[in-house]
Amino acid sequence: MTNKHIGSSLNEVIDTQLKDLDFSREFEKQEMISQIAQKAYNLRLKAGLTQKAMAERSQTTQQVIARIESGKDQRVPSLELLNRIARAAGKHLEISFA
Repeated sequence: MTNKHIGSSLNEVIDTQLKDLDFSREFEKQEMISQIAQKAYNLRLKAGLTQKAMAERSQTTQQVIARIESGKDQRVPSLELLNRIARAAGKHLEISFA
């Protein structure tokens, strides 16, 4: 059996895979989780907070903050939790559709 992707760029392989609905949905979910993780991490750093301090201000645990920031958890944080995290850093949650 030969690999049909040998000689293809990563973008070409992803573009091909994105035609599959299940793959496309999972890919988008993983992208969203990654973006949330990066934004939560940057927000906390800009606010000068430790994970523990962010957790206390957000009424959650340090483990939850670490899990969100890691981007490895498959659960998408609730809007309520993201709003509490934003407020803990003196910001507000903003949602947009692009």
